[in-house]
Amino acid sequence: MYRYASSVLFLASVFAFQLSHSTEVTVKDKDNNLCLYANLLVNFSVSYDVADNKRETAMFELPGNVTTDGSTCDNTSSTLKLNFGKGHSWSVNFSIKGKTYQADIITFSYNLSDTAVFPKSVVNDTLTVSVKLHIADVVVDTCYSCKSKDMIEAESVNQTLWNVLIQAFVINNSTSENITSCAADVPSTPVAPTTHPTTTTPAAPVTNSSTAPPPTPTPTLPTPTTGKYSIKPDENSTFCLMANFGLRISVNRVEMNFEPNGTTSSGSCGVNSSQLVLTSNAMTIMLTFANDAKKFHLHALNVTGKTSSGVAFSEANTNLSLWEAPVGSSYMCNKEQNYTITGLLNLYTFDLRVQPFGVNKGDFSTAHECSLDDTSILIPVIVGAALAGLILIVVIAYVIGRRKTYVGYQTL
Repeated sequence: MYRYASSVLFLASVFAFQLSHSTEVTVKDKDNNLCLYANLLVNFSVSYDVADNKRETAMFELPGNVTTDGSTCDNTSSTLKLNFGKGHSWSVNFSIKGKTYQADIITFSYNLSDTAVFPKSVVNDTLTVSVKLHIADVVVDTCYSCKSKDMIEAESVNQTLWNVLIQAFVINNSTSENITSCAADVPSTPVAPTTHPTTTTPAAPVTNSSTAPPPTPTPTLPTPTTGKYSIKPDENSTFCLMANFGLRISVNRVEMNFEPNGTTSSGSCGVNSSQLVLTSNAMTIMLTFANDAKKFHLHALNVTGKTSSGVAFSEANTNLSLWEAPVGSSYMCNKEQNYTITGLLNLYTFDLRVQPFGVNKGDFSTAHECSLDDTSILIPVIVGAALAGLILIVVIAYVIGRRKTYVGYQTL
């Protein structure tokens, strides 16, 4: 019997200011019975055309405030459709095969006329991409769970899903407590080594001609090239955001230098928040700065891309407090710095200088130096060490002098 979606309950879990939102929805039938449940996080990265034959990248997330118009579910198939913003939608189709079900197609439609998401877009159409989603063999009456990140690529669009919990076919009006986990969440079981009986044979003599070559050392990456990036609110304005740095990232212990040659920069400048988006052939890096009226800092970092071996990755942290400096100044650190962004992502910076707010006359303001660069603290340390050394010498000389005095007055 066909059932259709007639009511929906959606709850957005907001962890902190500007943190990722978990979108939770339930779809019910005409008898008010639960037929579909979903709780997930989705990030989008969309490249689009702007003036002068340039392209910019918009990065945003599936919000908690969605509607489910168009969602349906029956005994053999179901569709979850989430509508959000000004004409955007994200949907996924499910179908049953025997005692399991699978996800078939993800369809993502985005409205380029939404200037809040796609500023300066020269196209005002609504575009749609459809891709295959790798969710299969989910046992009926279980929830599909995948905490790991899954990046799905299509032309001009990357979608990253994680913390996914979906039951596409709910039975008995309640979600199941049983879980079918994705392969990425299942720990691999080490294979026990196979032992074989051994026989002892005389060792052959070792000669210079038969020695094995030494292992090749792992090459060390060179210092990354320093890139110079800037943002203007429009073509007739001066810079509102400036950043110079060399970057290296380490994803799951695989290190890569960020190459500024061929990189495009985009972003926005605001009163309380500014954003810099850097897009190269290998990755996209989005830096979000916050202004609390007295000081600014790097608040969020989002990095997506592929390693040299073709492995896709997407890592983000939206609760950072890095590169802090007074508003109206710049932050500078010439020495190498290493930051742990997530459990898998580390960021290394070289020759860093940024100013996301209060840029005047297109140039950096007075620099607030990091502790690694600040040599002023060395002066009192050196003076103190010298005085301590002098006092130690005086004490030693005094002790030696006293001992000689005692020796001269010994009783005969």
